[in-house]
Amino acid sequence: MSVVQKDLKTSQDCNHPKEVTSASMKKYIFLCILCVLTLVPLYVWLIGYSSPAVSLSDNSEQRNVTILLWHWTAERVRAISQNMCWERFNIPHCKVMMQEALYMKADVVVFHNLELSTGRLKLPLELPRPPGQRWAWMSIQSPDNNGRLLGEYGGVFNLTVNYRRDADVSIPYGGFVPREFGDPVDDIPMEKTDLVCWVVSHYKDSFRRSQVYEELNAVIPVKVYGRWSNNPLEPNDLLPTISRCYFYLAFENSIAKDYITEKLWINSYQSGAVPVVLGPPVEEYKAVAPPYSFIHVDEFASVKELAEYLQELAGDAKRYGEYMQWKRDWKVQPSINKEWRLCQICLRYPSFPPHKVYTDLAAWDKAT
Repeated sequence: MSVVQKDLKTSQDCNHPKEVTSASMKKYIFLCILCVLTLVPLYVWLIGYSSPAVSLSDNSEQRNVTILLWHWTAERVRAISQNMCWERFNIPHCKVMMQEALYMKADVVVFHNLELSTGRLKLPLELPRPPGQRWAWMSIQSPDNNGRLLGEYGGVFNLTVNYRRDADVSIPYGGFVPREFGDPVDDIPMEKTDLVCWVVSHYKDSFRRSQVYEELNAVIPVKVYGRWSNNPLEPNDLLPTISRCYFYLAFENSIAKDYITEKLWINSYQSGAVPVVLGPPVEEYKAVAPPYSFIHVDEFASVKELAEYLQELAGDAKRYGEYMQWKRDWKVQPSINKEWRLCQICLRYPSFPPHKVYTDLAAWDKAT
């Protein structure tokens, strides 16, 4: 074969590499499919792992929500600034104002029921509402203490800001959060000197808690503190004093739906005394507190039976200790800060229904 023929054959082989080209194309297509199958799910996962503020709708979540507090007690005026939700609680896109002149710019106007019931605050019913503005009724008092004006507020309010779990903005007196790895577990005070103690300032014979106390004290000794007993405690002495008791009477002054106050969350749980509770039904306590963290009066056929159980429990360190085991997995988060409650409105704002109106606020407040 001549040199020219060899060159021609080489050129033909280069211009028509059928077998080589087919294999290369198959390999290329395979690699492309592999990349798609690998990178697309990874991209989707990364997008899904973005922060809630990014993954939610930017139009509804990112703009500032403006809350106008129509009136507040004088001692609270100095504590509120426009950016307090971010500065104090790391809640972004939330502005709190007190200037009534900015009414037309507010997304939510908050009216505190205590101010309404005492007459210090009047509803500005003569003012037109800007489109989309909501009026919020705020109260952390039980229905018995909310006054008689609620019947006049039909068709006025769009939102409830209340301790109840079914409120539009639920602001309970406290709750539990999971204990994170490395969180120190609170020591359980075991040097107890009193079987049962109670702190009470307002005592009325007609209250159920007063009747239960009288029956209980007739069987076992109850150490009583507070203004009613002429044995008041300084704030710094409250928890250390209760910690010396095996049990604390976390008795509410009113029996109402979800009405569980600092008597449980602070006086009992944070002191290290096992709470004996009297308030809403036991199911409502179980909905917010771990099992074996409290003793409900209604779980016993009689107060005498309750007294006998407390005596037995105090004498059995192992069984008593079971009521403290929740501390390994949970920690108490009291939420009694008034400013924190206001800022919760911003967190819930995107979920508010657009046209909700309470036609009978009094009926909602007294619902069981």
